[in-house]
Amino acid sequence: MKAEELAKTLDLTLLDSNTTKKQVVEACTQAREHHFAAVCTQPKFIPDMVDALAGADVKSCAVIALPHGDDPQPVKAAAAEAAIAEGVDEIDVVMNVPAMLSGQFIMVRDDLAHLVHGVRSRSVNNGRGDVIIKVIIEAPVLDEKLIRLACKIVDDCGADYAKTCTGIGTEATVHHVEIMRDALSENVGVKASGGIRTLEAAEELVNAGATRVGSSHAISIIEEALAREAAR
Repeated sequence: MKAEELAKTLDLTLLDSNTTKKQVVEACTQAREHHFAAVCTQPKFIPDMVDALAGADVKSCAVIALPHGDDPQPVKAAAAEAAIAEGVDEIDVVMNVPAMLSGQFIMVRDDLAHLVHGVRSRSVNNGRGDVIIKVIIEAPVLDEKLIRLACKIVDDCGADYAKTCTGIGTEATVHHVEIMRDALSENVGVKASGGIRTLEAAEELVNAGATRVGSSHAISIIEEALAREAAR
């Protein structure tokens, strides 16, 4: 894969609790330089991120309901809608993982459906058009049956992507991506995220079916790709 093509699959993530405004602005500058797909960070940095990416071909993305997705439904939906009102282009939201693990599937579905509907309505009312919604299913803590069910819920609720995991103590694998890609309809993409630190790992996940790859190491990954091209 060419570095230019790889760059448009990469989401540069900044989710560490010690992240600063300066780091977010610097990351946005680097993302613009490399033409990444998006920069993903915490809601408190939305104004800084949106300003830093103004006019760029890089999307701004807020990550909602970290780390387990078990915020009360009104709180979770309000956070997502507030992010849209502040100008983000994309939402990464954690599915209610504890409810999924305890078999409360209707709760999980209703929670997500309510959020998706709210985000869609808010984006239309604000004249924003479509906002991309990526749902983190935390695949590493689910068995294959639950991964497939989680993907069906994501699909049925009208989200745009199912995402492997938060990366907070969890890592994406090729196997997770393959299961998810098989379980989802063609209209829903797969985002791989969690523990992706090298060009080789990123390309393996893309080859398995991921069309987005989230990593805090996106800069070093694209630099590795550019160095490989220069050496040829």
